[in-house]
Amino acid sequence: MSTGRSAPLPDLSVPPLPREPEVLIECPRFSMVKRRADGTVDFVSPLPCPYNYGSIPGLLSDDGDPLDAVVLGPRLSQGQRVRVPVVAVLGFVDAGRGDPKVVCGTHPMTDSERAGLERFFRVYALFKRGLHRVRGAVPDTRFVGWLREGPEA
Repeated sequence: MSTGRSAPLPDLSVPPLPREPEVLIECPRFSMVKRRADGTVDFVSPLPCPYNYGSIPGLLSDDGDPLDAVVLGPRLSQGQRVRVPVVAVLGFVDAGRGDPKVVCGTHPMTDSERAGLERFFRVYALFKRGLHRVRGAVPDTRFVGWLREGPEA
């Protein structure tokens, strides 16, 4: 139930990013299992992830984990490392901590890709909240919105 008030935002800052960061793919497109960078299972989704999901080694977000990244385009292999330009950064809060997502792709995002990412992360937040409840906690977990977009993201 919502009270109409949102919790204050945690730190959603993103460390300085290279134009084409190296992304380690942890969850290939259409996978249902999200793994941590060390290979352990973090989350099993009831729906396949429509994106390649991974992290940028060496950069951390507020939650202390490697900075998350989404790579648009065709399915990549788990463990593959790719260098892809940053096209946007979206805000996400997970368990009350800042957990921004760096979106990478070989072309500027289309309106369809932008809308798809928003839908995905809104639904993802619902599932993550459920996971936190099962684990005995009810922290703030939500999609916040776009932090940066465009070629200078």
